[in-house]
Amino acid sequence: MSGAKRMIGVDVGGTFTDVFFLDEDAGLASVAKVPTTRPDQSGGFLEGIRQQAPDLGAISAVIHGTTAGTNALLERKGARVGVVTTEGLRDVLEMRRRDRPRTWGLRGEFEPVVPRDLRLEVPERTLADGTVRTPVDLDAVRDAGRTLLEAGCEAIVVLFANSYANPDNEARAVAALREMWPNPHVSASSEILPEIREFERFSTTALNAYLQPEVSGYIDRLDTALRDGGFGSEFMIVQSNGGAMDVGTACRLPVRTALSGPAAGVIAAAHIATEAGFPDVITGDMGGTSFDVSLVADGRSMLAPQTSIDFGMVVRTPMIEITTIGAGGGSIAWVDKGGLLNIGPESAGSTPGPVAYGQGNDRPTVTDASVVLGRIDAEHPIGGKLDRLDVDAARRAIDAHVGNTLGLDTEAAAEAILRVANSRMAGAIRLVSVERGFDPKTFAFMPFGGGGALHAGAMLDEVGIGRAIVPRYPGVTSALGCVIADMRQDFVQTVNATVDALDTDALGRFMQGHVEGGMAILDATETRFEARETRFELDMAYVGQTHTVSVPIPVTVVDGKVAPPTRDEIRDAFDAAYHAAYGRLLKSGTRRVMNLRSAVIGKRPKFDLRTLAPQGGTVEAARKGTRRVHFGDAWHDTAIYDRLALPVDAVVDGPAILEQADTTVLIEPDLTGRVDRFGNTIITRKDAP
Repeated sequence: MSGAKRMIGVDVGGTFTDVFFLDEDAGLASVAKVPTTRPDQSGGFLEGIRQQAPDLGAISAVIHGTTAGTNALLERKGARVGVVTTEGLRDVLEMRRRDRPRTWGLRGEFEPVVPRDLRLEVPERTLADGTVRTPVDLDAVRDAGRTLLEAGCEAIVVLFANSYANPDNEARAVAALREMWPNPHVSASSEILPEIREFERFSTTALNAYLQPEVSGYIDRLDTALRDGGFGSEFMIVQSNGGAMDVGTACRLPVRTALSGPAAGVIAAAHIATEAGFPDVITGDMGGTSFDVSLVADGRSMLAPQTSIDFGMVVRTPMIEITTIGAGGGSIAWVDKGGLLNIGPESAGSTPGPVAYGQGNDRPTVTDASVVLGRIDAEHPIGGKLDRLDVDAARRAIDAHVGNTLGLDTEAAAEAILRVANSRMAGAIRLVSVERGFDPKTFAFMPFGGGGALHAGAMLDEVGIGRAIVPRYPGVTSALGCVIADMRQDFVQTVNATVDALDTDALGRFMQGHVEGGMAILDATETRFEARETRFELDMAYVGQTHTVSVPIPVTVVDGKVAPPTRDEIRDAFDAAYHAAYGRLLKSGTRRVMNLRSAVIGKRPKFDLRTLAPQGGTVEAARKGTRRVHFGDAWHDTAIYDRLALPVDAVVDGPAILEQADTTVLIEPDLTGRVDRFGNTIITRKDAP
């Protein structure tokens, strides 16, 4: 980046807003953690930045991981959207893939984000080969636009059949609507996702429009506040694929921010773990509301071509594969009618928060259990907004809602809450590892988020992972990931041809267009890149198959010019990818290329993680005293340390607690912790070789 390298990463979570400030020139880093403000998250965002950088004019970049889009989708608080579609396709958004929210039983309810009376049909038809059989009726389009405007729609989208093959009808309809629509929120599916399969294209485009007014308004407020405060450099948003984009692209394609914050955490975890010598790592981000798990193999995160934010809300855009469960620090513990203890999915969030916060909640949470067992220091809570936590209130809540019902004393009930939470977390880890063919014993576990490091030891026991790596600032890892995220632009184009009939020259032209478009976006930024990278994948399958495999294609790009692959190279790449996924090939099968996926990546310079390492100090000086902490069925006198004061190579045997402003690290009696050269704490079993 030009000028001084003073960067701020901001991650807005459900409970806390995390800020990571890096002054690379001075070799300094600092963090802040403030409560997330609702309903307008910009309040906490700006407060956190001001704590770290009162002089915004000295900042070279602000990079933001946001949950504004995710929350709007989950809470159904997006814009009122109107749809103009092809005659006969009005109900595609509602019919979906004829799936249902519950596996068992034939009944289920689903309400799309666009009600049926706001989905209007017009005469037009494009065939699958791109032939326009019926030109679009522009008078009908204008009439539909006026009707939807009168109905109070804030955004409008055009969803026409087969527009991926020929966008002409959609382009003409959008041009007509933009002449009459009072705001810029007019879009076409061929602009958002020019890809085969109507439902996924329709869903992604509709959800993008649903988010546009909310997310673009939020980003505009942040941008204006930063500029008014003297900030004059680049403001970027992290995408769900782990790359950053400029605010203009984020406002136009807000659906790409659906898992922005969690993706930034995975990017940071992958970088930290790889630098520490553990390129195979399973990440666990535990915040106040959820526990997000992802797998990183050989230093690279896993990308999925689509995901479901909630039932029926399908987003077809590259996203880091993240499995989320309701097991955060604020997740509420409750006993069902059958006498079984459950955790979540309901969360106390930041307001009112756990019972111990004293803000009106009377139902126990995972955090309350840790407070009662002495694992969290009630006298010095993280976040800086509370003087102390109310342990007695937490004990009463656990007794009333769990202990009395199950016949357990307070400590046993609190231990039960943590065991159920740990079991759910372990299940999520197995889901992303064992069920995908990976042995978790060969991976390290990296817990982060405000609460993750309290459960590191439990994951070693529950899953059989050999070690945990607690990063230097686990509570703000996602914010750190914002600082190191590369810029990335993704493109997709449907090809839909067998390999034998594939026009490789046409494929090369698509690739060339993607490269030129991506490079133009990178050139338009103020960001300095140490390298630029292009990646190409083909979605392929045998003819007759529905599901595709992602096939990486090595393509040479010299001086911006693409040399497309040959048919033989595509066949060989498909065979390798298919065999890796399914263990066999269909010798008589005909191979088909469905889509081309391209990524243009601007590699941003990564700061030296040794900037975060402790400078000097001794284990004795870092020790703060002891506290009684409950493990298993007994109380233990447990050593308490100032974690950031522990020197490199320090070894701390459990039971011990390492405290810092943004998190608490728990080292259980049978574990030991060692500080590595980057300031990470490596937790292993005492008897490990």
